[in-house]
Amino acid sequence: METRFVTCMESEDKTCLKEAGQILKAGGLVAFPTETVYGLGGDALNPSSSKRIYEAKGRPSDNPLIVHICKWEDIYRIVSDAPEHADMLVRAKKLADVFWPGPLTMILPKSEIVPAETTGGLSTVAVRFPSHKTAQALIAEAGGYVAAPSANTSGKPSPTLAKYVAEDMNGRIDMIVDGGEVGIGLESTIVDLTVEPPEILRPGYITREMLAEVLGTVETDITILSDKSGQAPKAPGMKYRHYAPKGELTIVSGNVDGVVTYVNEKLKEAKALGKKTGVIATDETAAFYQADAVKSAGKRSDELTVAKRLYTILREFDDEDVELMYSEAFAEAGIGQAVMNRLLKAAGHHVIEV
Repeated sequence: METRFVTCMESEDKTCLKEAGQILKAGGLVAFPTETVYGLGGDALNPSSSKRIYEAKGRPSDNPLIVHICKWEDIYRIVSDAPEHADMLVRAKKLADVFWPGPLTMILPKSEIVPAETTGGLSTVAVRFPSHKTAQALIAEAGGYVAAPSANTSGKPSPTLAKYVAEDMNGRIDMIVDGGEVGIGLESTIVDLTVEPPEILRPGYITREMLAEVLGTVETDITILSDKSGQAPKAPGMKYRHYAPKGELTIVSGNVDGVVTYVNEKLKEAKALGKKTGVIATDETAAFYQADAVKSAGKRSDELTVAKRLYTILREFDDEDVELMYSEAFAEAGIGQAVMNRLLKAAGHHVIEV
């Protein structure tokens, strides 16, 4: 398959997306930018399209896809209108009034129109209304319902630039829409509204504290910072190894002096074995490490920059054939929880306390 590559920035005329919309309507696949990461889009209401997404990514078919919409009213077609679900839709509207369009995905009971292939066989559907103007325009051109996981090979770091989409998807999908670098760099927060109290299944830019201001009590799934999960995933990213670079990644947690000392000792050992090494550090500590590639995620106090830089750094390590990597740990509050969630999965929960 030949993959077409087109450029369409947020500020530009969106006529470039008409062809992309036709591809999606015809059952094809199109990668496109959102404010979080690049998504791999297919027609959410077409079972064959969802199957093609799983095939292109090499993704397990019980890992549900997120349905992207471009206006609130469209939610009523894909979410159950049964009387017992009315309160869930009330909650969803409260959240939408504050956070949509934006990086928040809500899990709700699905209507019969949504195929099981899109939801991983679950009776629920994950729904998001992205704020990225190119994404919105593409969704509208495609008919309003686009299933879109991140546009990477399953398990690899999610792409924040179109060139990383091309590395994984060239020859597997019909089109890649280049909209430049994304704004946030981590996938959307996922909140399950089918349980009481609502529960965060994947942390992101929208934090538990922000959700609680709207809904009151909001819990966090206990597996977010754990590797304990023996059931089918209720949301993307819960069960399977994700976001991982090609090399081996270890997180080192502790006081700065202890972390630097430990990591430099391990770097010395690795270099003696001829291995290429890398470190994910911060502006405050990058100069202390003796790796082949030391990359700062930004100032430790600037969690948004750290979040935005993380996947790009992991991809850069792959580009540079880094075999052994160490990362500092980050605070597990606010968006720092999302950063640690992604790091832990990328490292296979390999953490050293010093």
